[in-house]
Amino acid sequence: MPNKIFRFKPILLHVIFWACFLALPYWMRPSPNTTDPQALQRYNSWTFFFIAFAFSNIPFFYLNTEILIPKILKKKGIILYLVLLSIAIPGMIWVYYELQELIIISEHVKGRGNGFRRGPFMGTIFQLLFIVAIGVSYRFLSDNLKEKEIQKEEENERLKSELSFLRSQISPHFMFNVLNSIVSLSRRKPEMVESVVVKLSELMRYMIYETTDAKVAISKEMVYLENYIELQKIRFGNDIEITFNHKLADTPNSIEPMLLIPFVENAFKHGVGMVLNPFIEITLLDDREKLYFGVRNKVSSQKSEKKDDSSGIGLTNVKRRLELLYPNEHQLKITEEGEFYQIELEIQHV
Repeated sequence: MPNKIFRFKPILLHVIFWACFLALPYWMRPSPNTTDPQALQRYNSWTFFFIAFAFSNIPFFYLNTEILIPKILKKKGIILYLVLLSIAIPGMIWVYYELQELIIISEHVKGRGNGFRRGPFMGTIFQLLFIVAIGVSYRFLSDNLKEKEIQKEEENERLKSELSFLRSQISPHFMFNVLNSIVSLSRRKPEMVESVVVKLSELMRYMIYETTDAKVAISKEMVYLENYIELQKIRFGNDIEITFNHKLADTPNSIEPMLLIPFVENAFKHGVGMVLNPFIEITLLDDREKLYFGVRNKVSSQKSEKKDDSSGIGLTNVKRRLELLYPNEHQLKITEEGEFYQIELEIQHV
């Protein structure tokens, strides 16, 4: 329904403009200041004539805006446009005097005989040039707005395609990390593999059925993070200290699905292994105004640690998604001091 209303807005504006334009001769006519029937008749004839001529300006306006400007001025050049305009304007002057002949002079001759004076020539020229100026301004403004709208639609489609591609990368990257974890666990603690696969199925259910919408409730995303953390606790046991602090707002807020998990994945990827007394601290706080998400972990002091080819894909992906989805509503801070690596993300609710 709103799209239909939007499509009819230009038509409505045209109707209002021409209604006001046609009413001008009636609104601006001076008072007759006479009771003579013949004078009143001439007065009414002039009013009707000016309204009729104003009505004749409608086809002249659209001839200029729909044919001369788009097909001649923009494609053939200004010289041919001015030539055709210099033909159209005398044609309108001819219409002006023919309407005088039809509406006023014939009535005057029938009523009074002689002594009729034609309307002012320069006033007619000024009115026609005014219509031309309005038409040129309207056409160029309208074309400019349409061009910007097309560019905006193209940009939106491009961003949608890019977001779709970025979201499609999340699941394979996630699965790559989890399967690596399962392989590692099968060698060290094979008895735990079954429970990990069950937990993984719960995560997969969320990824397949809950993330199809543009946004999901933050509470669902929190549960997803909890399941992922539980999976990692099963994998590492007491080898790593993991804490997840969270508090949600009373009012339900939403977020782009799987936007937070790459930060947690990155912490587990680089916060374990060759790290002395590893720990990962995750904080999720949400209120009416903003969402705060923080991840803090220790990293290895050995900078020569070799990273696989997929390292960093998740963070690069999520940074780009934040730029596209929350260009002016997010603040991402990543710091690394000594053995500690921390990310802090704030997203303003709008």
